[in-house]
Amino acid sequence: MSVWLPTSPCTPAACAGHEGRVASVPHAAARLIAAVAVVLLGILGAQPVRLLPERPRQALVRAWATALVRAFGIRLTVHGSPGPDGGRLIVANHISWLDIALVAAVTPSRMLAKSDIRTWPVLGPLSRQNGTLFIERDRIRALPDTVAAVTRALLDGDRVTVFPEGSTWCGRAQGPFRRAAFQAALDARVPVQPVRITYLLDGRTPAGAHPTGVYPAGAPAFVGDDPLTASLWRIVRARGVRAEVRLLPRIPPGRHAHRRDLAAAAQAAVVPGPAPAPPSLPGIPSQPGPPSATDRDSAKRPSESVHHWVNSSPAESSSFRMPS
Repeated sequence: MSVWLPTSPCTPAACAGHEGRVASVPHAAARLIAAVAVVLLGILGAQPVRLLPERPRQALVRAWATALVRAFGIRLTVHGSPGPDGGRLIVANHISWLDIALVAAVTPSRMLAKSDIRTWPVLGPLSRQNGTLFIERDRIRALPDTVAAVTRALLDGDRVTVFPEGSTWCGRAQGPFRRAAFQAALDARVPVQPVRITYLLDGRTPAGAHPTGVYPAGAPAFVGDDPLTASLWRIVRARGVRAEVRLLPRIPPGRHAHRRDLAAAAQAAVVPGPAPAPPSLPGIPSQPGPPSATDRDSAKRPSESVHHWVNSSPAESSSFRMPS
């Protein structure tokens, strides 16, 4: 593992518990079977759907992603509007692999994912067929090519979703937004769409929630060394989980000239106000609030998660300068 990759201190034991009702084993198994059926339907229908015009294609993707979320027993609430068509960089906080389906259910887009997902069963073929962009997280020299690929997609009018924290965080703590992806938005001169993802229990504010809107994710949290199979089973056993997706005001192109400032503005929108110190919980040391615009990105050892975005420092004249 490279020491410059991001990580979070969150662990399954401390973050992924579910304080609420638990579904029976037969009920959970039925949910899992339904979710697998929806995924297989998506794989089989991916190629024909890609041949459709943009609007009907996006409508079908939203319907498929919504069906997948519901198959897992999660209710979805959406605040805000995706707005007009056209290229934009969508940036969201990252809690779970379910975040991918939540974003697709609201505003279908191309995802930026770690290259490991190419080889995953089921999700690998589905991601390849749906235009996912991949990042070689262990090869810092591949970063300029990744930024260039995202820029080309944005210039082509695509929406591209990234999770700039670079790793999954449970909600009791957050990671700083990495800057490299924002250079693609600057180069393509497209707006940035901040998105806030929250998981709630029975629509109630859970214990440990902060007034800034930061919540512990509970069952959906996919953190640390959590195996995908364990995460799947924990989610289908949980009852009363609701996901909220908030589409926040877009940051128009030209408002910020530097990716450092653009990343700071996006993070301030997703995590509003000064983030208080998380509660003292096993496995989660105290975390500082979001960094100021002048703070340097930290270099930390990575934990396994669905998405990783690498550390980068400002480039004065080119989006292809290597991060330091």
